[in-house]
Amino acid sequence: MGRWLEHSVTTEVNAPVDRVWAVWSDLEAMPKWMRWIESVKTLDDPELTDWTLAAQGFRFHWKARITQRVEAQQLHWESVGGLPTKGAVRFYVEQPERTAVKLTVTYELPGVLAPLMEPSILGGIVTKELQANLDRFRDLVEREQASGG
Repeated sequence: MGRWLEHSVTTEVNAPVDRVWAVWSDLEAMPKWMRWIESVKTLDDPELTDWTLAAQGFRFHWKARITQRVEAQQLHWESVGGLPTKGAVRFYVEQPERTAVKLTVTYELPGVLAPLMEPSILGGIVTKELQANLDRFRDLVEREQASGG
């Protein structure tokens, strides 16, 4: 049994919550803005997705099940096989055209990485990467919002 690490990052998006939710809900498009995610495929069960992460020469694969979905408010998931992970994304209406997004990701440090990385160092790298991903998500939504897309 490995050690579980948790990271939370937030960003503010200049777009209405319905638009922010719609972009996030397109899980298969995540590799556009989530750098370490190589692919996301929705399976026959729409609540089940197949994920591949590639980073720093390592590749991890898992399936994730959506455990809670509240339209335009929150989405929770957990892995079912492969890399042990769970998380949630929450959307908060700040103003009619402004939405705060909070992403929390929890995962079990893979045994292969445990001897190679101090969890606090890995945690800093992962938090920084998640924040950069969330900022790319914000930029994507705002660009689409500005172009009327």
